[in-house]
Amino acid sequence: MSHTPSLLPCDGCGQPADLTHISRRVQRLEWATRYRPIHIQSLVVSGISPATDDEFLYNPQASFGGEAGNILRSAAVSTEENRPESVLAEFQKRGLMLIHVLECPLSPEASALEVRPILEKWLAATVRRIRRSLKPKRVLLVSPELAPLADKLLETDLGCPVFRGAEGTFFSSNAPGDAEFQAFRAALVGSHATTA
Repeated sequence: MSHTPSLLPCDGCGQPADLTHISRRVQRLEWATRYRPIHIQSLVVSGISPATDDEFLYNPQASFGGEAGNILRSAAVSTEENRPESVLAEFQKRGLMLIHVLECPLSPEASALEVRPILEKWLAATVRRIRRSLKPKRVLLVSPELAPLADKLLETDLGCPVFRGAEGTFFSSNAPGDAEFQAFRAALVGSHATTA
């Protein structure tokens, strides 16, 4: 008689999780914790953690593709001829930190219609984490998945200003344009950003 291990809800995303899912989440948390600034100047909030480790900003072996590359480019942190550890140390030194409302990638079975309700469900936990633990000087909303929730975050007392782009978040797609990068850079110093 074969025994199939039961799946328990992951406490970072609520999805049914096996040991591989849990160990991957723990690894990503360890990577991110290593580069957390003591004082967070700007907290960059994205919707869903990327599916591949190469796009996960804090992966110490990453080539910084996808979301990671967009964040670094928009923050003007150079990845050219720099080891990943040096790139991440520079990001940390500037007081920058990236978090995701959904800390794990969505399962491939999840439909586009499920994304918003899932993010809405986990938004309260993210708000608590920002208020109680992270305590940044400002919050910047980046991923297009967060655009429908931008107003809700602006109305929430996070203890700091919340900045977003013209389309609700700074990145209206997974391939942001130059104007979106420039708006993000301006928000990093707390000026020329849309706050309402």
